[in-house]
Amino acid sequence: MTDFASTSLPRHLIRGAIGFGALAGSIALIPLVGFLSLLLAPIGLLALRGCPTCWTIGLIQTISRGRLERTCVDGQCTLTHRTAAEAARTDPSS
Repeated sequence: MTDFASTSLPRHLIRGAIGFGALAGSIALIPLVGFLSLLLAPIGLLALRGCPTCWTIGLIQTISRGRLERTCVDGQCTLTHRTAAEAARTDPSS
């Protein structure tokens, strides 16, 4: 599974504000600066890592990172809550 999460929630939200702002600006500024404003669209897509859906998936992953653990045994997968000590031990950013 591809990981779209950011290292922190504030960083992810800033990326979202830049991405959605640039996409909205690229369309809203057309009457003022013409089609030159469409140059903001690639900046918005880059900040969102490709698409708004990818950003949303990353937001969910960022929020749940370290809180949930998926365990699969004999084809049965379950989600369990990890304790703070377990999350700190396995989190590479710590």
